[in-house]
This record gives sequence, structure tokens and C-alpha cells, in this order.
Amino acid sequence: MKKFLFDLFPLILFFVAYRFADIYVATAVAIAAAVLQILWIKLTGKPIETMHWVNFAVIVFFGGATLWLQNETFIKWKPTVLYWLFGMVLLVSKYMLNRNLMQKLLGEKVSMPDAAWNKLNLSWALFFLAAGGLNLFVAFSGLFTESQWVNFKVFGLMALLIVFVIAQSIWLGKHMQHEEPKDALAAPDAKEHKS
Repeated sequence: MKKFLFDLFPLILFFVAYRFADIYVATAVAIAAAVLQILWIKLTGKPIETMHWVNFAVIVFFGGATLWLQNETFIKWKPTVLYWLFGMVLLVSKYMLNRNLMQKLLGEKVSMPDAAWNKLNLSWALFFLAAGGLNLFVAFSGLFTESQWVNFKVFGLMALLIVFVIAQSIWLGKHMQHEEPKDALAAPDAKEHKS
């Protein structure tokens, strides 16, 4: 739970700052929070995960462009770029490099047939691509206010992710291969020795 909240640190501060100021102050706060996040991980001697570096680079680039040009368009693109980047990495690694990143990530904890791993990888890639597209729709369709987009960015995308993770967990439960206990495997041998 602590790690989850730590990962959300820049997003939470972005939301709070937006409520008290505007999109530009919120963006500056999010950039500062991302910098502090990286510094804190460094100071505690923990390895900085690739996800933290990617998020840091995207928020600094798009947030910096927002502040430099005084144009909120860039920060509104940030979730889409991040999600599309994740989606494309999953697709490219599987279909061009023949590496299933979801299997690499979860393979030590979960045992499934290759076909199930391929479906899991594809479903996550499609989720990220769809979520990125949905962010663009809310941000730029003209049907929603800037405040509504901020709420969607903070709560809507998070809710979608949680629902998707729950659905994936149920799906995983149906496709996981359960290894038989060693005692059960040894039982036939024991019977043979007795006879």
C-alpha cells in the first residue's frame, strides 16, 4: 500500500495544487514531486525502477513544455503519451522481439500456457492504448471542462485501471496452472513398493 501511494505522489499533489490554484501551478508541483520522488529513492539506496524513470521523463518534458509555452495542451497529452508508450512497448516486445513482458514480469509467480500469456500481454497493451485514447477524448473533445478532465485524470483513469486489474485477476484465476503437491506425485511409487 505504501508503494502504491508513493507511486501516486506526483498525481495526488497535482490534484491538490489544482484545487487551490490552476493548471500551471499544479503542473509545476507535479514536476517538483516527481523530482523529489527520484531523489528520495536515490537517498534511500533503493534501485530506481524503469517505470519511475519513464514517468519522470514524461512529466518533466510535457510539464516543462506546458510551463514554458503557457499552454495546457502538453500536460493534457501526458497521460496519453505514458499509456500509449506502455501499450506500444508491450506490443513491440511481443510481436517484433518475440518477448512477452507480462510473462517476464509475472512468470515467477504465475504458471500459465503460452497462449494465455499472449492474451494477457495483448489485453494490457489494448487497455493502455484505449485508456490513452479516452484521455484525449475527455481532454480535447470540447464536451468536458478542464476541471472535469483533471478529475478524470486523477480518479477516472485510476478507477478504470482498478476495474481492469480485478477483471484480469479473475481471468488469471481461470487460466493458471496449479502444480500438484510433491506428496501426491510420490503416492503412486509408494503403492508400487507395497505391492
